[in-house]
Amino acid sequence: MLQTIIMKNSYQDSVVLMLLTSKLSQLASVKRVSIMMGTPANKDILVSGGFDTPEMGAATANDMLVMLEVMSQEDTQEILDLIDSELNSQKESTGDIKETINTWDKALKALPDANVALISIPGVYAALEIEKALDHNLHAFVFSDNVAIEDEARLKQKAHDKGLLVMGPDCGTGVIHSLPLAFTNNIRPGTIGVVGASGTGIQEVTTLIHRYGQGVTNAIGTGGRDLSTEVGAVSMIDSIIALNESADTDVIVVISKPPAKEVATMVLDVLRKLSKPVVTLFLGSNPRSHEENLYHAYTLEEAAQLATKISLNQTVEYTPAAAKEVGRGTADGIKGLYSGGTLAYEAAFLLQDALKLPETSHAEGFIMQNGPHEIMDLGDDVYTNGRPHPMIDPDVRVTELNKVLEQPEIGVVMLDVVLGYGAHDDMATALAKPIQAVKTKLQEQNRHVIFVGVIVGTDADKQGYESQIEILEEAGVVVCQNNVQMIRTALAATGHSLTFAEKNITEKISSPLTHLPRASEKVTTLLGIKPKVINIGLQSFTESITDNGGEVAHFDWRPSAGGDVALQKTLYFLNNFQFASKGEN
Repeated sequence: MLQTIIMKNSYQDSVVLMLLTSKLSQLASVKRVSIMMGTPANKDILVSGGFDTPEMGAATANDMLVMLEVMSQEDTQEILDLIDSELNSQKESTGDIKETINTWDKALKALPDANVALISIPGVYAALEIEKALDHNLHAFVFSDNVAIEDEARLKQKAHDKGLLVMGPDCGTGVIHSLPLAFTNNIRPGTIGVVGASGTGIQEVTTLIHRYGQGVTNAIGTGGRDLSTEVGAVSMIDSIIALNESADTDVIVVISKPPAKEVATMVLDVLRKLSKPVVTLFLGSNPRSHEENLYHAYTLEEAAQLATKISLNQTVEYTPAAAKEVGRGTADGIKGLYSGGTLAYEAAFLLQDALKLPETSHAEGFIMQNGPHEIMDLGDDVYTNGRPHPMIDPDVRVTELNKVLEQPEIGVVMLDVVLGYGAHDDMATALAKPIQAVKTKLQEQNRHVIFVGVIVGTDADKQGYESQIEILEEAGVVVCQNNVQMIRTALAATGHSLTFAEKNITEKISSPLTHLPRASEKVTTLLGIKPKVINIGLQSFTESITDNGGEVAHFDWRPSAGGDVALQKTLYFLNNFQFASKGEN
């Protein structure tokens, strides 16, 4: 029988609860379980997942909702004790907190010279906290997703008017003056500045720059919608202009999935007025030439390589990593199981180009389904709604690995492992046994499927870059240097190839802009010194900051007004109006 257990006023991070749910699901005594906060959106997720009881309605946004079905009633208390134990150990692992900071006033008192708010709360509540951060003259780094695009456009314009930046929403990765934020790798400091609308795209480029021997000053995430018509590249353009003025930056890299046409024109007009060399990468486009001081890359590997060579005053040319020799599989289908959405997107368009595949429709959660080939973005909402992201939980990928046994058309499986802060502590080990088990069963079917992988990381990442390679190789995975080499290797294993044309450098196209605006003093300061951060949401995000000598105050955020978003906004703006009115008097 399905039990509904409500733990009143027990707010917990969504990621913590997702991982706890995953761990409990593996127990023999548990038939099914799901643990979430009692927000309306989470209740909808529970109902759609078959967890629907009348008692659930009594839970509020501040209550932890445990939906549990066990083998026998005697198991219930044991599971509840285990939940308590896990949550308590989570608190202990994040260190002692001298005083709970649960208001903006306390946070600003604890770190009065803070200049960044790192926001990772449920998206429905994020817009108001971004607003508060801007009203306190803090830049906002917004990990939260599911923020309405109208709120994003309005808040980014407000930030611009105040001389601030909103990085995100859905900004998973950032490096600010060598301080890694959120899901980010440890990257060597250097002279290359990166602005990107994508998370794993930034990670792939910055880790390659590190492995090429160079480093990064700043890697600014803007969120995937920044280059949409509605938003208009506000954060990207402000970041580009600031990097152009930064004394620490010699080369600028700009990364994005295909932007709106008019927005791409606007960004290129700005780039053509810069004094510093720039490498652009609009994923999915295949540029045939460079311009003077403005280099147009086709792949993430090329973007990293060109930026490195420019910084070293070397000849600016792309030498892609050659395919590894792996023989042929027993079938020609290529299956990509990606945790990184940008890497999956790159794989899809490179395969389409190499195999001259027509555009086809695809199911939700796929980037490409074309004949025997399929590329999956396992970080898509269809897989992560109420579940941990595949960068931190292997379950979804293990399920998809086992499906290969029922797909005789598949001859190559590609997968990525992303290292760094926020990622799984040892994903290679978590995947190794399932891969070995699948390979054994494939042999019983007289099938030879080649497994190829790529690790996005550096030798400074806590998981250990070289050890992760060794673990995968011992499991029979051919590990490549980067995503492009993995794709070329997969193609070679099916009798195909991916080639790259040399590019000439043409005269720079004239920009209609007469001059560039100046970067605001606040943004210039942000990029020039190590930021001081108020962390609102996931407490685990404090780790990358403290590990790298940064200052952080953790805001132990809880939804106010019973989780009623409209009431929260009304109360905030009424209080602000009253405060402003008193100030005028």
